[in-house]
Amino acid sequence: MVNYNKQFINGEWVNSASSKTIDVINPATEEVFATVASGNSEDVDKAVAAAHNVYLDFRNTPVKERQAMLERIADEYEKRKNDLIETITNELGSPLSVSENSHYTAGLNHFRTAAETLDTFEFEEQRDDALIVKESIGVAGLITPWNFPTNQTALKISAAFAAGSPVVLKPSEETPVTACILAEIFEAAGVPKGVFNLVNGDGENVGTPLSEHPDVRMMSFTGSGRAGKSIMEKAAADFKKVALELGGKSPLIVLDDADLDEAASSAVNRVVRNTGQVCTAGTRTLVPAKLKDQFLEKLTEKISAVKVGNPREDGMEVGPLISKTQFDRVQSYIEKGQEEGATLYYGGTGKPEGLETGYFVKPTVFTDVDNSMAIAQEEIFGPVMSIITYNDLDEAIRIANDTIYGLAGYVVGKDKEKLQYVARSIEAGTISINDCSGPSTLPFGGYKQSGIGREWGDYGIEEFLEVKSIKGYFA
Repeated sequence: MVNYNKQFINGEWVNSASSKTIDVINPATEEVFATVASGNSEDVDKAVAAAHNVYLDFRNTPVKERQAMLERIADEYEKRKNDLIETITNELGSPLSVSENSHYTAGLNHFRTAAETLDTFEFEEQRDDALIVKESIGVAGLITPWNFPTNQTALKISAAFAAGSPVVLKPSEETPVTACILAEIFEAAGVPKGVFNLVNGDGENVGTPLSEHPDVRMMSFTGSGRAGKSIMEKAAADFKKVALELGGKSPLIVLDDADLDEAASSAVNRVVRNTGQVCTAGTRTLVPAKLKDQFLEKLTEKISAVKVGNPREDGMEVGPLISKTQFDRVQSYIEKGQEEGATLYYGGTGKPEGLETGYFVKPTVFTDVDNSMAIAQEEIFGPVMSIITYNDLDEAIRIANDTIYGLAGYVVGKDKEKLQYVARSIEAGTISINDCSGPSTLPFGGYKQSGIGREWGDYGIEEFLEVKSIKGYFA
């Protein structure tokens, strides 16, 4: 049993104002493997006060010092590699190889990338006799999701540190232990007291008072649209800056000249990655009507080869969902898809054979899906694919954009001009052509109800800055 029953405030592990704790469940075993403190508004007040007391000093630190601090963090992060991989597998349920190659690596890359970005980031600019200054916005409140406990957390923290903003972090109650290890990493790296503060707890008792606190000048949140709306409403009371990365229902458009073997691989990977618990998951696969049968033949090959099971066994690609709540949610959508008239082509309700313990689900594919169905419009957050056919490219683009979301989009094919046309036409913040990944400094965020603002690289640092014009500075 792992116990982190204290909060990390002003550089020290201190008793929580609340005597309550949160049990952390291993979703593969359904057993408690850790407990963490469950904080309240008093803990938030202490954490914000610690950050507020140092924000001017941290804002004014030389860029080279912040850069060196980020590099030290990355070095210490590497030392805790095994601890992080083990913890992510325990609290998220991701296979060990996924915990290493996706989750652990993503966190490390964010700290390294933020340090590198400071090499060229301009905090000052002269225009005639005036000076434009970009300076830290002040104390930032960060609320991070459970599905990527290192990726999203490291992404926000690294950008805030690069900008010179001290932070108060509230991680998800489902995956809080990783954040506790990050606190230990920051402590070992010599992050100044007050610059990083961790308050574990739930949304009502920690997230809400953090969003409402008058000394918090910016809120950065990743999660559901419902929670994002609540944070935005609370932040509006004193006009805090808000950055939100919310849900998605991303299309994957298979063009009529695509290699169907490659297209099927892409479609399966986009829907089963992280057990489908990915905001950018390509859950709507759009296929030319004339190629439907051929595509399904290839898809069956690919999805039937996906290994679902104990995340500690070699070769497993898909682990359990995070919780029983999420398991029940995914089951209800599979039932709803059938009720709406879609054809259950592969998978279905219930657990895979031999996996009675743990929140495991069957990768599932629906065909004959109309884009107006709930399974095509609502974010399921599980490995459930909707296959929708189209007759021409204009129809494909119309279907792709017929959603309240706009986080990501994918297009697979050969004709370069057609690929570029479709990529430009999809209304989403991130588009991938033929599974190209791109540099880690590309901006990430969404259109429409997928959010506000951008993360990664220089765009991510900008979110934690205010812009000041000083007239006559050089007069």
